[in-house]
Amino acid sequence: MMNPGSSKPLYPIINSVETTAIPDRTQLQIIKVMNNCNFNYARILNLSDIREPKSKIFFKLMNGFNNANIPHSIFSKTYKKAFKRLFIKDVPVIIAWGVNEKLSHLAKLALKNIDEKTIVGLKKPGSLYGYYHPLPPNHFKQKAWVNAITEQLQNII
Repeated sequence: MMNPGSSKPLYPIINSVETTAIPDRTQLQIIKVMNNCNFNYARILNLSDIREPKSKIFFKLMNGFNNANIPHSIFSKTYKKAFKRLFIKDVPVIIAWGVNEKLSHLAKLALKNIDEKTIVGLKKPGSLYGYYHPLPPNHFKQKAWVNAITEQLQNII
């Protein structure tokens, strides 16, 4: 996904170590998909580690980090070892970081690192890197996203 949003780690994070989190509404969408597919476990790797639920503020922060050459993505060269430790190959990967073009650079890095044939997601037509976010603005679209991702997963598992 794009970033941690409003989810919070249950324990302090030290050195890119996997942690349990208190889910936000977006992650609850993933949980619905997991329940539909009888999955007991999911690992979420965000394009950025910047914890900001408001996208407009997130993009400003991201620009500041980028301009100061501060790495904030598990997909950056700086965190290559952490990525290799946290990413599990040969399992389904849901791509759902949103469609904002400002994410293109990070999305391209992620897809290069993932290089998986088991990617599922709702790709925006005409976009190279845009995959619809799990929490669209209305309940009908939220339910449709869960159903579409569930169906894609059931077709590959």
